[in-house]
Amino acid sequence: MVSVANILKNTKETLFSFEVLPPLRGKSIEQIYKTIDQLMEFKPAFIEVTTHRSDYTYKEIQPGQYKRVEERLRPGTVAIAYAIKQKYGVPVVPHVICSGYSQQETEYELMDLSFLDMKDLLVLRGDKSKQDSKFIPKEGGLRYASELCEQVSRFNAGHLLYGEQREVADERPFSFGVAGYPEKHEEAMNMAADLRALKRKVELGAQYVVTQMFFDNNKYFRFVDRCREAGIDVPIVPGLKPLGTLNHLTTLPRTFRIEFPDELVEKLEECKTNEDAKAVGTEWCIKQCRELMEHNVPCLHFYTMNAAAQVAEIMRKVRS
Repeated sequence: MVSVANILKNTKETLFSFEVLPPLRGKSIEQIYKTIDQLMEFKPAFIEVTTHRSDYTYKEIQPGQYKRVEERLRPGTVAIAYAIKQKYGVPVVPHVICSGYSQQETEYELMDLSFLDMKDLLVLRGDKSKQDSKFIPKEGGLRYASELCEQVSRFNAGHLLYGEQREVADERPFSFGVAGYPEKHEEAMNMAADLRALKRKVELGAQYVVTQMFFDNNKYFRFVDRCREAGIDVPIVPGLKPLGTLNHLTTLPRTFRIEFPDELVEKLEECKTNEDAKAVGTEWCIKQCRELMEHNVPCLHFYTMNAAAQVAEIMRKVRS
């Protein structure tokens, strides 16, 4: 099977891909299928499945008595990714993260993915715990995505933790991408430092980059130029998120440390309802997509949480 990295490297046209979230604990996978069904007409090159860390909460075990427990609100990434692959026959890219995982747990996950022949990954550090002011790795875990890239590459070479070896004869290795930040990772001291970190991940085996969402294409184009100047020559896929609610106007810049361009801000300041914001967000994303396609980007990648119908509308207009 051809890896996602090779698909991106060799494409002659701009492809389409999107990301889905595992359902909340106790919920059915059918909601994910409904999302995917709405987007299959656009022949996605791949589908990403996010992974979420465990966090600690307090459960009342009897009146007035609470117990601190660890729980994951969206479990099952490996199983869901495999189910999507089997149902749709599309390359699926599960996220593998440092956050909330020990190296041993990551190794077990890599083994499971290898057994299932799920060999495309997106390697990420992941978010900090809600209780922490800064990222703190789990005991026995990794602090940086570059360290996780190294663990995956060592696994590919047959090296397990504690000096153990595994058989790799006639086995397709993992191929993985990483995240990039056109407006700089929030914890990077400056863009130059952020680019050095990204280059290190590529040196450790990353074969493509998927960017954080952005709303100013010029920032993406400049980011690509700076990557090339730094010697990062892998495909760089733009990540897109269509604005859909008034709430997005404040939560997205605050959560993802991004800026809206002046032209978009002027349009958004006139919005009074969610429908107004969605209309502006749809037209802006169509404009972004068309310009990105004119620049022959390898793929348009959409963050589709609660926005599958909107993404479908955008893609129909972009491809018309």
